[in-house]
Amino acid sequence: MPTSPAVQDPVTAPAEHAGHPVDRDASGSDAARTRALASARLYLCTDARTQQGDLGEFLDAAYAGGVDIIQLRDKGLEAREEIAALEILRDAARRHGKLFSVNDRADVALLVGADVFHVGQGDLTSAQARTVLGDDVILGRSTHSVEQALAAAADPEIDYFCVGPVWETPTKPGRPAAGLDPLAAVSGRTEKPWFAIGGISAGDRLRAVQETGATRIVVVRAITEAPDPAEAAARLRAQLTSADPDTTTDTTTDTTTDSTTKDGTL
Repeated sequence: MPTSPAVQDPVTAPAEHAGHPVDRDASGSDAARTRALASARLYLCTDARTQQGDLGEFLDAAYAGGVDIIQLRDKGLEAREEIAALEILRDAARRHGKLFSVNDRADVALLVGADVFHVGQGDLTSAQARTVLGDDVILGRSTHSVEQALAAAADPEIDYFCVGPVWETPTKPGRPAAGLDPLAAVSGRTEKPWFAIGGISAGDRLRAVQETGATRIVVVRAITEAPDPAEAAARLRAQLTSADPDTTTDTTTDTTTDSTTKDGTL
């Protein structure tokens, strides 16, 4: 996988093909990914921004603003289009020394050398995903209840999980909000990284999430619909890492739909 020698690159391509699993503790590339996941606080899902035509510029801005992981989630793309967009995402991730994520498609994740592969409740099992991708890819799962979250926490093949949606959101039409209670129930019960997701924005909503004990979030429109994605990411990052989250005022999201809609995942 190409890496620019002029920029930081703590996350590198897999050391071996997915058909030949590597030692997850001994692999340098996997160790770098594991460290990056452990320190991650801000995870972004975006479509391919076909209408805007600015995918590469947008990704650079989001990473520069403080996003740790970006997932491409665009169900309107054919496989070749998705791969092309993911190659742009992969290159941006390498430029910034950050992680990039593939949603659902294990074959596509294998082809592009994904750092992270994310599945929903009805998608591949963790064992199936490992069979395709091997042991050095970070594997995440969406959960929508305390029971699902604790099951993901107990699954040795799952590296992180998401809990939500905290608030109802147009990117998950028909899925009721889980609310804040599941976040509080999960908090403190696992050492595995986990992310709150669903309708989260800087200010009051993020503050409410933080008060449950959650320290990591996934967002969509809070950055994808912002006039300045880098500034929006920086505000979220600042609140996530601030000792005094009350210093950030509220911004409102979740009023429109976008093409990242996907039943059951994130």
